[in-house]
Amino acid sequence: MAEQPAGSEYLFSYGTLQPTLAPASLAPLVSRFEHVGEGFVHGRLYDLGDYPGAVPDASCESRIEGTVFRLPVDPQVLSRLDAYEEFNPQSWETSLFVRVVEPVRMMSGSELNCWMYVYRGPLEDAAVLAAGRFPGRRTLF
Repeated sequence: MAEQPAGSEYLFSYGTLQPTLAPASLAPLVSRFEHVGEGFVHGRLYDLGDYPGAVPDASCESRIEGTVFRLPVDPQVLSRLDAYEEFNPQSWETSLFVRVVEPVRMMSGSELNCWMYVYRGPLEDAAVLAAGRFPGRRTLF
C-alpha cells in the first residue's frame, strides 16, 4: 500500500469538495473520504459564485466552517484534487487555489492539521460569507 504524501492525511473541506456538493467528475473520489467531524479555521470565506474561496487568518475573529475528512491512502488523491482546484505545486504564483496545511479546531475542542485549499485569486467583486459557511451548510459553532 502506498504511503500518504507528507503533510496531512486529513482534508478540511468547506465548499465543493463536500460529498453532497462535489461535481460528478469528483463524486466517486469524494465518496471515499472518511468523515472525521466538523471544524473551523479563523479567516474569511468569500462567495465566488459557483464556489467559495477561503482565506485563513489566525488573527481574524470570523470563522470558516467545514468538515474534516480522512483521505484514502492513494497516491493519486491529492493530484486529482489539485487538478480540480487548479493548484499547480510547481507554480504557486499561477494557481487559483493553493494546498496548505492549516490547524483546524474540531467541534470537540481538539485540533487537527489538515490540508486546505486556500483561494489566491481576485477578491474585488467577492462578498464575504459572514456566516462562515458555504450556502446550504448549517451553523455548527
